[in-house]
Amino acid sequence: MGNVMKVFSGNANYPMAEEIAEHLEITVSDADVRTFSDGEIFVEIKENVRGTDSYIIQPTCTPVNDHLMELVIMADALRRASARRITAVLPYYGYARQDRKVAPRVPITAKVVAEMLMAVGVRRVLCMDLHAGQIQGFFNIPVDHLYAAPILIKHIVENFQDVIMVSPDAGGVERTRAFAKRVNCGLAIIDKRRDRPNHSEAMHVIGDVRGKVAIMMDDMVDTAGTLCNGANTLLDNGAKEVHACCSHPVLSGPAVDRLMASEIKSLVVTNSIPLRENALNCKKIKVLSVSALLAEAIFRIHNEDSVSSLFV
Repeated sequence: MGNVMKVFSGNANYPMAEEIAEHLEITVSDADVRTFSDGEIFVEIKENVRGTDSYIIQPTCTPVNDHLMELVIMADALRRASARRITAVLPYYGYARQDRKVAPRVPITAKVVAEMLMAVGVRRVLCMDLHAGQIQGFFNIPVDHLYAAPILIKHIVENFQDVIMVSPDAGGVERTRAFAKRVNCGLAIIDKRRDRPNHSEAMHVIGDVRGKVAIMMDDMVDTAGTLCNGANTLLDNGAKEVHACCSHPVLSGPAVDRLMASEIKSLVVTNSIPLRENALNCKKIKVLSVSALLAEAIFRIHNEDSVSSLFV
């Protein structure tokens, strides 16, 4: 069984695991994941994994702590069952925004998550569009960091004309500039001031958006305050219409209601995080699949082939 591939899903309700397995022409392996009445999580691997190359597909999205514990407990179960190598496939890396000390006496929780994964036997990580690229350095094991850019760019090129890519804040300029270069269009930046977490106030636009289709680009949308405020600012500065793209649709709290009430024409996201019912019913949200990209990366890792051509 030395080179057998096994794919597991910590969350039975996560459809991307089935899609990835289908691309790999295998089935999701059998594991019993249960939650006891007191909230404890129990995992039992229901098939032989000795000597196998095992991949746990698990975004640590809402409920973040439950999904994180499912991931680390399943990794421990696989390690104790003598899996040859355990790879954590994280389409969305929870706690990624806590990647540095922004005030005295606060944790760097993204590092804590990395330490947990390594401690339970994870020997490789496959992730997509980390909030901060330096999170890769929190691991002392190989990290393959993929980007949804090719899929999002293809959608932009095929569906929009006369566009300008817009970074909703200064932190996303590098990401947005890369998109603008690939789309061969201009770049604008929204000067945003944030006075507390999950709250922002867009101030003014750096760049000329007059008469353009403005497309705001971000790695994730949480409460959607940044995007909605940014859309108003862009329209006030003469943009013809406003759309948005992101890799991770966190969409917590009032996000969907804000999107519905906003001037944003569409929000294009990937399926890195499964949408909740209210988001599924929102006609402004369009979902693009990244399962084929992740499946190709898993296939190459398993066969010891280069993954670098996917890092675009």
